[in-house]
Amino acid sequence: MCSVSSDKSIQWRSAGELREMFLSFFEGLGSKRYQSFPLVPDDPTLLFTVAGMVPFKPYFLGLRTPEVTRATTAQKCIRTNDIENVGRTARHHTFFEMLGNFSFGDYFKKEVIPWAWKFLTENVGLDPDRLYATIYLDDDEAHDMWRTLVGLPEDKIYRLGEDDNFWAAGPTGPCGPCSEIIYDQGPEFSCGSPDCGLGCSCDRYLEIWNLVFMQYSRDETAKLTPLPKKNIDTGMGLERLSSVVQGVKGDFETDLFRPIIDKASEIAGIKYGENPAGDMAVRVISDHLRASAFMIADGILPSNEGPGYVLRRLIRRSVRYGRLVGVERPFLLDLLPVVNEIMSDPYAELIEGRQTIEQVISMEEERFGRTLSQGIDLLENELAGLRTSGSAELPGEVAFMLHDTYGFPLELTEEISSESGFTVGRDEFESCMERQRNRARASSKQSAAVMEKNVFTELADRLGATRFDGYDTTRGEGTVEAIIKDGLEVDSISKGDTARIILSRTPFYAERGGQVADEGELRAGGARFEVRGVSRPSGETVAHDGVLTEGEIRVGRTLTASVDEDRRDAIRKHHTATHLLHEALCRVLGSHVRQAGSMVAPTFLRFDFNHFAPLSPEEIAEVERVVYSEVLAARQVLTHVTGYAEARKMGVKALFEEKYGDIVRVLEIPGFSRELCGGTHVSNTGEVGLVKIVRDEGIGSGIRRISAVAGHAALNMFQGMGRTLRQMTDVMSCDADSLVQRAEDLLGELKTLERKNQETALRGILGNVDRQVKNAVKIGNLSLVTDVLGEASRDMLRQLGDRVKSADKNAVILLGALENGQVILTCMASDEAVKNGAHAGNLVRDVAGAIGGSGGGRPAIGQGGSKDTGRLKEVPPLAEKMLRSQVEG
Repeated sequence: MCSVSSDKSIQWRSAGELREMFLSFFEGLGSKRYQSFPLVPDDPTLLFTVAGMVPFKPYFLGLRTPEVTRATTAQKCIRTNDIENVGRTARHHTFFEMLGNFSFGDYFKKEVIPWAWKFLTENVGLDPDRLYATIYLDDDEAHDMWRTLVGLPEDKIYRLGEDDNFWAAGPTGPCGPCSEIIYDQGPEFSCGSPDCGLGCSCDRYLEIWNLVFMQYSRDETAKLTPLPKKNIDTGMGLERLSSVVQGVKGDFETDLFRPIIDKASEIAGIKYGENPAGDMAVRVISDHLRASAFMIADGILPSNEGPGYVLRRLIRRSVRYGRLVGVERPFLLDLLPVVNEIMSDPYAELIEGRQTIEQVISMEEERFGRTLSQGIDLLENELAGLRTSGSAELPGEVAFMLHDTYGFPLELTEEISSESGFTVGRDEFESCMERQRNRARASSKQSAAVMEKNVFTELADRLGATRFDGYDTTRGEGTVEAIIKDGLEVDSISKGDTARIILSRTPFYAERGGQVADEGELRAGGARFEVRGVSRPSGETVAHDGVLTEGEIRVGRTLTASVDEDRRDAIRKHHTATHLLHEALCRVLGSHVRQAGSMVAPTFLRFDFNHFAPLSPEEIAEVERVVYSEVLAARQVLTHVTGYAEARKMGVKALFEEKYGDIVRVLEIPGFSRELCGGTHVSNTGEVGLVKIVRDEGIGSGIRRISAVAGHAALNMFQGMGRTLRQMTDVMSCDADSLVQRAEDLLGELKTLERKNQETALRGILGNVDRQVKNAVKIGNLSLVTDVLGEASRDMLRQLGDRVKSADKNAVILLGALENGQVILTCMASDEAVKNGAHAGNLVRDVAGAIGGSGGGRPAIGQGGSKDTGRLKEVPPLAEKMLRSQVEG
């Protein structure tokens, strides 16, 4: 293969220009430009949107009919399968943008191959002599297109196998060959190997665009059958294209990353390019912060599972890599303005959600700072134990635990260990990491979760959307278009059958957007179908779930659909109350408040929102006052339909969990609030009635949940509280105004009695110290004192332990007792005992584990417990056995 030098002829363009050039190019070819879809897809097989084709997957799989046959996007994507390589290489990222164009049974190879060539060579200006194409082994059609329509020389077309050039959505279903466009960056990017060529793992021959030709359907026997309608799916990483056009050595050198890297380097006081470890740290920070900002803007919040766990991990990795380059203070918020400056055009959600993004990252960064401190304490305790044992190496298993539980990178553990004269068992660490990767790979396999056609996807394709009349009425007629029983479409059902009925139109609201489904009945003549739930099993087709209690129903029959009006009315009240509550929280707590979830039921509402602290009683009272003022104002509640883009320009609030189409419904309370909402509402705020906040609780990092009641539910609650208050005043023999003082007086008397009882019990326990010391078990130079005390508190166990240590300078004490129906364990070791090999934390951990519990702590003190109270008597012999093993071993 010929050698070429770096291409200096390409006109430099920003990533923003390249993004717009791509989208405009395919718009000019008749494609509809879609805004980027959310990072969390409507796809049960995926945690994140990992490619541009993901939002269109139902069309490629034939599950839905597309509204257009040509589309183009710049899609936000997240991939975390190679997270450990981010920053180590020039190309690995968590967040990236994929430029894509798609055909659903429209154009195919003879169009897309020349278009791709034209865009790269004429619009972008890449040197045609530097471009190569790979094709599938037997894809002669693609070969001929490259040769005849593009004129690519034979020696620049490479045939590769299935692993490289064949794409499939799953083990069965649509699939097809693909063709990758490769760009030769020049010899300066080569690894220098004599065998360096196309397919080499170095960066010289860089894949920049993949064209997928979906032309087959593969069955269970691996037989390929040509599809009647062939599809196109292409993907090109914006970061990679930018690096080529901007003439830099990798994605991190582009204008998408370099300003963030430069700011991070400035904060760390380092110069990018001078130190490999420092370079990697700021690359990781720049990548992870971009991903974190976009994830939060899309409604993902830190948690211990799912997308939220990934977000938490990325923020924590950013913080710990900051520590590696000497940044001890919170610093991520200093970098966010740079991210916004680069990415907010076209991604306005970064600006709209700026306060939320800042709040979430700040809280998570602060919280992880405390976790890091805990991890450092644990590491120092481990190192102290190594000094005692004479070992010079920290076990790799401990390093892995620090990495997995406390977020310590191996480098940080090695740095701290090295300062104390210890090495780290890297081989064991890598073995633990590999076992974790294998577990992750096994849990992420989607072999049983492939999106497939079923009766509902086929019905949605055949019948289309069910017309919803429920905004205007709770009663109407509709024709039975389909009946599903036991997962199969049937012509009729009889009395006692459970089924799902699809009507041509319905007043029933299907569960969506946090609002529960309607209930009611379908009737015709002597037939009655009790509707117990309403859902959208596929697309916008509405299914009425329930049981036929009388008669028979057949497809084609006209039914009268009647919604339970009292239940619907209660739901409407709670839904409008949710909107009032949302705006009131914004006004009382601040504009950073954004909805993170909700549930609207006939008897209550739940509203989740981001906020950094519990609401004070005064804040709750003020929120209720704002809401009730709007109720008393009896404002008209308005709804109108408009385009999504127009609604956003109007400043209408959009909610985290919703996925909106081009046309949206706006709910407006004039002079108070405007939100996108497809639910059912009252026509006047006065209909809501009293709204009362029942509970405010934390449900996650920076996420609060308010539970409230409205209308008759609020009345019922107040009547119940009134009855309880009257009963309490009767029991306490006082009036309502004196009730609190009377309760406080009684609690004070109770605490005094409890304290006296504890003092009496403690005197009895401490009176046995001499006996316990005398009966101590000698293990080498140590004196083991162990006992079980029946009912006692941890404080009492610690006081007894301190008294034993004062009486015996070589004491190791392990005491057990019962508290609140559970076993509690406290273990203590004197300074001399620790010097002689005792470790209280490890001892109590082992003993607690042996009786079905857990525990741990430092060499001098530890504690544990178990729910199995029947095994408390086993503690003394276990303590002796395990201390002997600990010391003599």
